[in-house]
Amino acid sequence: MEENEKIKLFEEAPIPNAVAKLAVPMIFSSLVMVLYNMADTYFVGMLGDPVENAAVSLAAPVLLAFNAVNNLFGVGTSSMMSRALGRKDYDTVSRSSAFGFYCSLICGILFGVLCGLLHSPLLTLIGADETTRAATQGYMFWTVYLGAAPAILNVVMAYLVRSEGSAMHASIGTMSGCILNIILDPIFILPWGLHMGAAGAGLATFLSNCVACLYFFVLLYVKRRSTFVCINPKKFCLRKNIIKEVCGVGIPASIQNLLNVTGMTILNNFTSTYGADAVAAMGITYKIYMVPMQVSLGFSQGIMPLVSYTFASGNRKRMKDTIIFAMKIVVPVLVSVTVIYYLGADGLISLFMKNESIIAYGTRFLRGFCLGLTFLGIDFLAVGVFQALGFGRYALAFAIMRKVVLEIPALFILNRLFPLYGLAYAQFTAESILSVCAVVILRHIFRKYGDQKF
Repeated sequence: MEENEKIKLFEEAPIPNAVAKLAVPMIFSSLVMVLYNMADTYFVGMLGDPVENAAVSLAAPVLLAFNAVNNLFGVGTSSMMSRALGRKDYDTVSRSSAFGFYCSLICGILFGVLCGLLHSPLLTLIGADETTRAATQGYMFWTVYLGAAPAILNVVMAYLVRSEGSAMHASIGTMSGCILNIILDPIFILPWGLHMGAAGAGLATFLSNCVACLYFFVLLYVKRRSTFVCINPKKFCLRKNIIKEVCGVGIPASIQNLLNVTGMTILNNFTSTYGADAVAAMGITYKIYMVPMQVSLGFSQGIMPLVSYTFASGNRKRMKDTIIFAMKIVVPVLVSVTVIYYLGADGLISLFMKNESIIAYGTRFLRGFCLGLTFLGIDFLAVGVFQALGFGRYALAFAIMRKVVLEIPALFILNRLFPLYGLAYAQFTAESILSVCAVVILRHIFRKYGDQKF
């Protein structure tokens, strides 16, 4: 078995090398995922129809809701698996992976069916009006009603594979679907192809997620004798300790994403009152903003198996050194990106649509959003640490503070004080405050579990 190589990565490899091996594939995977998300917006934008572009933007909160299931069974299960590996409890590793796999499959199917049955009130809830309703439903038919199960399953399987240190395979699986989506988008969306518009973007996404799932099934079959990840139904069980450990980390992560959906829905509803151009501009802005945001999230998730393993095995100094090293990487990189985004906002927006009104809206939106990037990176890293250590209560507290206490009220207040444009500064307001809390709690963790100062 490849057990010795995996253990060596967690226990002996120099921290920069271990972080690079775990995080770099995740970062590349996140970048490709962002590109594939942006591809929908880019190719639909080539149609020159703000309604079709708005449809993709309006559906975004529902697609984000997938992350509630992804995080419940992906983050929760992978954290438990890595900590069980650190304790050398291999039976728990296999049983918890089977639990995460089958629960995510069942939830994905139920999610798609319920959204399909309740499509009319759902479209109203996310801000679709008479103008954008048909296009939004066409996009969601493929991405949500039929596509929820494969979209959720391929992400959760990537988490399971990554939890034992196989970051490269996890990233290849995710990227295979993303790259296929980018290839299929123009064929399905544009006039020279099938000319399906937003619905074509949804179909491309559905097919790409199915291919990603197929990759993971083939991988687990080929490596069935050399992997701790198990999807054998005989290993699926509802043991109290497995449910408690997975849900202890997964539920706070899931709640965090549900609150993200709530925040985006409120943002879209506020923006939609200013017309399709404003909605399209906000959608484009958010896709551009997602590039560094997802890289930062990918980095924090990439180091989670190492943090989990070293914590559970008792090597707390290595755990703390890993976190400090990660912080030294994240902060300067995101400061640089913030400067680039602020100065080049108009050029970045114009890459997606040559529409003066949308460029004007998007430039101001992007300059507001990018100010919170560095603080967001610190917060992501802190939450990743909480999840890795199994400290679900800290992750839950951050989720509630981020949205309920800070960001959602800021959306209402800033939109009232600075109509429309104030919306772009709500996240900066929330993350800047939350980052201070992140540093305080990390210092508390370091002092409690060792003598090293932070």
